[in-house]
Amino acid sequence: MLKQQEREEIIDLMKREVVPAMGCTEPIAVALSVARATELLESRPQRITVELSANILKNAMGVGIPGTGMIGLPVAIALGAIIGKSSYSLEVLRDVTPQAVEEAREMIASQAIEIRLKPDITEKLYIEATTRADNHSARVIIAGGHTSIVLEQKDEQVLLDLRSDKTETNHDNTVDLSLRKVWEFAMTTPLDELRFILESRRLNKSIAEQSFTGHFGHAVGRTLHCERQRSMMGDSPFSRILSYTSAACDARMAGAAIPVMSNSGSGNQGIAATLPVVVYAEEIYASEEQTIRALVLSHLTVIYIKQSLGRLSALCGCVVAATGSACGLCYLMGGDYEKIAATTKNMIANLTGMICDGAKPSCSMKVTSGVSTAMISAMMAMEGHCVTSVEGIIDDDVDKSIRNLTTIGHDGMNETDRLILEIMTGK
Repeated sequence: MLKQQEREEIIDLMKREVVPAMGCTEPIAVALSVARATELLESRPQRITVELSANILKNAMGVGIPGTGMIGLPVAIALGAIIGKSSYSLEVLRDVTPQAVEEAREMIASQAIEIRLKPDITEKLYIEATTRADNHSARVIIAGGHTSIVLEQKDEQVLLDLRSDKTETNHDNTVDLSLRKVWEFAMTTPLDELRFILESRRLNKSIAEQSFTGHFGHAVGRTLHCERQRSMMGDSPFSRILSYTSAACDARMAGAAIPVMSNSGSGNQGIAATLPVVVYAEEIYASEEQTIRALVLSHLTVIYIKQSLGRLSALCGCVVAATGSACGLCYLMGGDYEKIAATTKNMIANLTGMICDGAKPSCSMKVTSGVSTAMISAMMAMEGHCVTSVEGIIDDDVDKSIRNLTTIGHDGMNETDRLILEIMTGK
């Protein structure tokens, strides 16, 4: 049985990692750094220089920026300076208006913004923003986490410096977890302490339903939701899980000005950890308690895996998020801890090789692939089928299987990451 202090630490961890975000979190984090640097400067910048790690650059190049109808970093940077409020965190561009967008266009046209790849940086999540005006400058660095400001500087005066305390995996947010501990927490924590997770249901279901009525990105969710596709795939819990999850991702990647509940710094991970569980729970008329515990199991599994994988890597985040939702689905199907462990192994055996080639509208297709595998993995486990330790990277110990996955994503795919960025920037 978990001790009260340990439960409280996990709840605090979840409340830090499962938070609202509007827009893809990589360009939004860049906008956050610029917003804070502008606040320190105390005037609108005349020039802005942003230096980024390769993974941030990769994930910020091809996504829509909320409320703008525009794609990519320049508009996010300009709006961060014009209307950004750092107190809004990952909703930093919440106050965007048509007038602000027009001012951002003018700033971009004036060539006031410079974007660089930060050389020789080992940190995969690194953003350095410098704003300048009237012989004054301000510098802000975000590292290790999308909202983790580790340096603030005005002219020559250092106002904040936490760089020596930060690491790539953001250990400030680390709680000692295992899959069994995740399971025990989700199953035994008093329900009133977990109700906060229902906000993920409200936000992420809302963006999916709004996406069905619009035209966002590649409209994967809307396509799966239409009558013609229903006649082909059937109107089943499985098809509805796919349509809701991909629809939410469609809207988010296209830059819809609608907040989602993120997980570990990623809105798509939050969507994929939430909506399969929510849709299936509704389909089987699960009780509120079952729904809450399934959502907690899903989200905390994602947080646990991301602790060793890191915020950004060459491994697509939908692999991790869909593993969380697979565990939540298995629980709703009546699975115990052993079935949850089997589900996790089934997921790792299947989707390990899915690469992340940047955040973009087609991410909804990858999310759909991950969620489809989640459902299959859970059903296999419930039928007593589990990938064995003689197959690939799977170990008898489920936590070692998770470490094998994250080692590949964190260390083994670094060259893949470099090649992906080289291809993307060379087009």
